[in-house]
Amino acid sequence: MKKSLYIAIVFLFCALPCQGANYRIEILQVGNVDAFDMAVAALKAELAKNGLVEGQNLSINRTVIDADLDAGIWEKAKIFLKIKSNAARIAEAKPNLVITVGTPATKYSKDKIIGAGIPLLFTCVAIPELVGCKSKTQAGPGFSGATIYMDPRDVLQLTKLTFPKIKTIGVIHSDDENAIAYVQEAKSKSAEFGITILSKQVNKSSKFTPSGNELVAKGIEAFLIPIDVYYALRDYEPTQEMRVITHEKNIPVISSVLGGHKRSRGGVLYIAPDFGIVGGITGKQALKILKEGVKPETLPVARQEKLDIHIDLLELKALNLQLPMQVLQLAKPLD
Repeated sequence: MKKSLYIAIVFLFCALPCQGANYRIEILQVGNVDAFDMAVAALKAELAKNGLVEGQNLSINRTVIDADLDAGIWEKAKIFLKIKSNAARIAEAKPNLVITVGTPATKYSKDKIIGAGIPLLFTCVAIPELVGCKSKTQAGPGFSGATIYMDPRDVLQLTKLTFPKIKTIGVIHSDDENAIAYVQEAKSKSAEFGITILSKQVNKSSKFTPSGNELVAKGIEAFLIPIDVYYALRDYEPTQEMRVITHEKNIPVISSVLGGHKRSRGGVLYIAPDFGIVGGITGKQALKILKEGVKPETLPVARQEKLDIHIDLLELKALNLQLPMQVLQLAKPLD
């Protein structure tokens, strides 16, 4: 009897660490962006919903590296070195999982972290191939994640449905890798819809107004906001400048990003990823790795399945625009 009781106690003691395991996650991101905050909050909520609660059986250390708007070659080098030094620190700390937020944090830290045998997931990456994935759906060696990729064809198709007469769209973007790749892909697909895209690359610290007026002078009939930190890093100041121009010229804005304050959004039509949904998807991937021992490279790159389409009724009224009933039935009013 005593022997049986002893065996039972030993069994329970050995089982406890598995049931009440403490997990450590490191989060690394570049740029203090509200959309990233939304994704991380949703990630934590998904983990908590499934029994991994920060402060109880889960510890999360989040490092945010500031992105300098006026970054020249030396400032960019400093950001690069900060990413590398944090990657080395994380590799030394040996957490159970690393989550990188955005392209730079992923691209420049993953090799060190994966090389240390630590599973890595990315989130909020717009073009998975830019961080080493085999494709937009296939992961890379030792890592996977969730993308905010939006096919420009979907955006252009809905834009043409909404504004059938539009033939020329203007895009202002920064040197953000995701933005450049997105604009190039949009240009390659725009002819299919009888649309020409005129683009202008600016510095992240540049004012929107001069370039916006330049494109208006070239005859654009709408603006497209691409996925680009240029709009988010400065508290959406470029969007406010854009809004002044579009109200003056009475031209609409289509956006591939749903973000910003109500006073500064400026778009009429939003065909954009929901960062909350993307963060939740990353949480689901994290649970598979932490709780089920799944290798990250076996997880396909995840993506929000259903397009989020929103319309800003206030902007519609301000521009005196009427949208087709088909679009009104598809879209949700912006909060």
